[in-house]
Amino acid sequence: MCRLEVNIESSPKNYPIFINNHNLEFLREEIFKYMDSQNYIVVISQKVFQLYSKILNFPKEKIFILKDGEREKNIKNYAKILEFALKNHLTRNDAIIAVGGGVVGDLAGFAASTYMRGIKYIQVPTTLLACTDSSVGGKTAIDTSYGKNLVGTFYQPHAVFINVNFLKTLDIRQFKSGLGEVVKYGFIEKSCGCNEELNLMNFLNANVENILNKDILVLSELIQMCIKLKISVVNQDEREKGLRKILNYGHTYGHALEKILNFKRYTHGECVVQGILFVLEFAFKLGKIDKEYKFLCEDLISKFNFPKIPKFPPKKILEIMKSDKKAGNDYITFILPIEFAKVEAFKFNDNEISF
Repeated sequence: MCRLEVNIESSPKNYPIFINNHNLEFLREEIFKYMDSQNYIVVISQKVFQLYSKILNFPKEKIFILKDGEREKNIKNYAKILEFALKNHLTRNDAIIAVGGGVVGDLAGFAASTYMRGIKYIQVPTTLLACTDSSVGGKTAIDTSYGKNLVGTFYQPHAVFINVNFLKTLDIRQFKSGLGEVVKYGFIEKSCGCNEELNLMNFLNANVENILNKDILVLSELIQMCIKLKISVVNQDEREKGLRKILNYGHTYGHALEKILNFKRYTHGECVVQGILFVLEFAFKLGKIDKEYKFLCEDLISKFNFPKIPKFPPKKILEIMKSDKKAGNDYITFILPIEFAKVEAFKFNDNEISF
C-alpha cells in the first residue's frame, strides 16, 4: 500500500490518499477503520454497483445508485442525494461515501459540502480519470444548462481510497478518457512545484503498451505520479487563485467542446486531449514553443490513439468559452506550453485567439 498526504498550506484540511491493489472484498473494512462516523450513505455509479455490489457488500438501505454520464451531474440528482441523506438521518458527525468516477465524486462531494453546512465525505474513485485527478483536491460541482461545473464548492474529502483493481473492468473508452488527464500531467509537470522529479513524459513514452494493457503495477506507479503532482499544486493553491489554474491545461477549449456536444459522443478526456492539441498549435503560432517540442507532445498523444474530434465554428466555440468560470469580462484565459513540461496562464481577447 502507498499512502500519500495532502497538506494544504492555507488551512488544516489535511487528509490521506491510500493507493493499493488489495482484494476488493477488504475495501469496505478499510474505509470503516478510517471512518469514525456511525452513520453514512453510499453514492455509487450504476455500472460499479452492477459489477461490485456483492463484493463491496454495503447495506442496500444505505445505497444511492446514480446513473452514469456527465448529464447526471445536475441539480435534480443533487436534491435527491440530500433527500436520501435526510431519510437516513445523517447528522453533522456522519459521512457520504462516493464510489465511482468523477461525476459521482463531484456530485456526492457537493452534497456533502452543503448538507448541514458540511459533513465528511470519502472518495473511492473507480475510473482512471478519477484516480489520477478528480478525486483529489476538493473541487465539487454540478453542471447547468450554461456550462460545466458552474455551481460548486471547494471542499476537501476526509480520505481517498484508490484501489487499482477497479480499473480491470473499466471499458477501454473510459480508460483512455482518463489517459487524457494523465498526459496533461506530463505536459505540466515542471510547473507543479513538486519537490520530486518524476519525469512523467518519459515514463509515459516508455510504458505505452503496459499502460494500454492495464498492467496493475505500472498503473499503480502512474497514479502515484499524477497524484503527487496534483497534491503539490493543491497544497500551494487550494482555491485556484494562482498556480492551480495550470491544471486547466487543455480544458478551456475542451469544456467548450463538451458543451457543444451536449456531453455526448466524446468523453471528457477526449475533449481535453483535443484542447491540448489546440493550445499546442496556438502556442506554436505565438512563438511560445518550437516545432520540435510541439512534435514531441503530439507524438506522445498519438501513441495512445485518441479519437479525432471534428472542428466547430470558431464563433460558437468563443461564445461558450466566454461563459466558462475561468473567463473574465473581456478576455479568455488559456494555459499555454512555454517549454518542456512547463506551462503558463495567458489572457486573450476574442480577436487574438487563432483557430
